Amino acid sequence: MSIDASRTVVVTVVVALAATVTLALLWYRIRWAGRAALITGVVLSVIAAAALQVNRLTETYPSWGDLVGSASVATSPAGKPGQGRVVWYVVSGPSSGMSMPMGVYLPAAYSSRPDLRFPVVEALHGYPGAPQTWTERLGIAANLDREIAAGRMAPTVVLLPYLTPQRLVDTECTNLTGGPQAETYLTRDVPAWALEHLRVRPEPAAWGLAGFSAGGFCAMNLALRHPDRYTAAASLSGYADPGIKVGDHSERTGNNVAWRLTHLPQPPIALWVGWADDDHAARDGSRRIARLVRAPLTVTTAVVPHGGHSLAVWRQMSAPAFDWLSAHLARPLPA
Repeated sequence: MSIDASRTVVVTVVVALAATVTLALLWYRIRWAGRAALITGVVLSVIAAAALQVNRLTETYPSWGDLVGSASVATSPAGKPGQGRVVWYVVSGPSSGMSMPMGVYLPAAYSSRPDLRFPVVEALHGYPGAPQTWTERLGIAANLDREIAAGRMAPTVVLLPYLTPQRLVDTECTNLTGGPQAETYLTRDVPAWALEHLRVRPEPAAWGLAGFSAGGFCAMNLALRHPDRYTAAASLSGYADPGIKVGDHSERTGNNVAWRLTHLPQPPIALWVGWADDDHAARDGSRRIARLVRAPLTVTTAVVPHGGHSLAVWRQMSAPAFDWLSAHLARPLPA
């Protein structure tokens, strides 16, 4: 049973209720030691149920293996003709010193057209979270298959990296002082690995970023900081600032999207910024970013009226965001 499955939470709730009923029935029949043991059992079972439900919503630990530090990731089986697949690898980064699993969506054309090199999108998850939010909750493979089959998107390789080696350490895709070097991992190690192991195009014009929530901030921030590596970025409910302390005060300057747009020359790249109108934090930050954009930087905005900061909103936005990215990226090219 998966750690984030609904039935896992149901089982813990049933256990908590059973322990509570047992405590009530036996309260006058057992001594203080037995009462203390039952009270402890009730408290622990309630805590466990609450923790599992929070984990199910945030996907901090997608599996029991992740929780105990021995995670293994499954590769999706080969799909039907016209369907892509998600393959998992472990990507070690010599520049960052980080080593983490990474999912890779390979479009159907990756197998049927071995003569092609493909554009790339790095898709970044939120915090707390994991790449499995893209694959299991947002159905990214099926969405990409549909958009590619409809001709709204070119066949594209999509990388699904982790943003932190420690699930409860929020990096916001930055190089934390004395901590994980997430920016280096995502902008140097992951691209270098992809160029060595996958048939992808090396030009910055063929590379883009996408992300939801914290990953939306990451996508915009990394694209602005590395316009020599990426040509476009899409933010789904992202923020204008990282909301953490990086350690060098750059959360107020160089790692702050609004500050960069205000104080630094804007690069010739493109941004897609989407939000739900009732998601106040993401809405206000996204509107501010859109107002600050000046040529040669360009921005496209997309708004849904309701949904808050939720998976439902990101499901609505995923296909338009990836279609837009594909329109701004170089196409597949014969090797």
